[in-house]
Amino acid sequence: MVLSIVLSVLFLLGDAGVLFLSQKSFGRLPRGERLERIMKSPNYNGKAFVNLDSTELMVHKKNRFRMMRELWMDDKSGAVRVPDSMTVIRTDLKSLPDDKDWLVWFGHSSYLMNLSGKKVLVDPVLYSGSPVSFVNRMFPGTDVYKPKDFPDIDFLVISHDHWDHLDYEAVTELEPRVKKVVCGLGVGSHFEYWGYPKEKLVELDWWEGADVDGFRVTATPARHFSGRDLHRNKTLWASYVLKTPKRSVWIGGDTGYGSHFAKIGEKFPGIDLAIVENGQYNTDWPFVHTLPEYLGKVMTELKAARYLTVHHSRFCLSKHDFRDPVKNAKKAAEESGKPLLMPQMGDVLYLE
Repeated sequence: MVLSIVLSVLFLLGDAGVLFLSQKSFGRLPRGERLERIMKSPNYNGKAFVNLDSTELMVHKKNRFRMMRELWMDDKSGAVRVPDSMTVIRTDLKSLPDDKDWLVWFGHSSYLMNLSGKKVLVDPVLYSGSPVSFVNRMFPGTDVYKPKDFPDIDFLVISHDHWDHLDYEAVTELEPRVKKVVCGLGVGSHFEYWGYPKEKLVELDWWEGADVDGFRVTATPARHFSGRDLHRNKTLWASYVLKTPKRSVWIGGDTGYGSHFAKIGEKFPGIDLAIVENGQYNTDWPFVHTLPEYLGKVMTELKAARYLTVHHSRFCLSKHDFRDPVKNAKKAAEESGKPLLMPQMGDVLYLE
């Protein structure tokens, strides 16, 4: 939210702002055949993608400058916003076994999974979560892993094109070692602009599935929004069900609570592991991130066997205490009666 405000201010600066927004890292909007496909989507209203449930992005009446002041300078909430240091374990990712299913979480929404011998990398933010250095800074101690540390990637999964989920520098550096990119409709435009061949891209609409290298991947709805610059919702945000020979994993991306959770739970019974968003919530934007009081309900409606929560412990994108998401996850697990996985950042979590 803060980033969109900053970009709007930069745009108002005139030519300097326009020049800044023209950097390659901002990507490229869909065009040509890709745009024609988007126009046929039932989730596109002719101008932009829309959520299944009516969704207002901001529910307050504050102007942009008041938002910036409250998020950056107003400490009246008493929130402990940034830790002195976070502990991240340094794991040799290239030496982990191929014959076991495992997951390594790097903080926020970035994690690497080995599923039936395939490497799945989700939303890797390894350099920066923002185009400007003073927004979305990584917590001290969390800037540990870089692309060179990763093995070859079978599936690079991108939930949406926000900067804290799609790191231009990271994905361009990884390109030679990525076999397939799985993303929502339109997001492939960024990747092609950045040098990815079209054959590597698997772009999906909600409820659309594809068989890729022995896996079945289906894009499922999320309640969020998209955009790397001032153009909002021109690309699709998504969650995913990844069906492997051994298990079914739900990759949640960013999403507020909505009717889609129950629908996903009904359409995909037997999810073994659901990775759900938990953090960066705010009552000013209650519909696009999951508020703590809905987390237990999410776990109940998805009907997964076990849960892992992400979207916390690396960036401060809201005013809540950085420790609160972990407390919220424990409470939600108690409410739902569901097993909760809580790995240390950077450590290997075996899924057997």
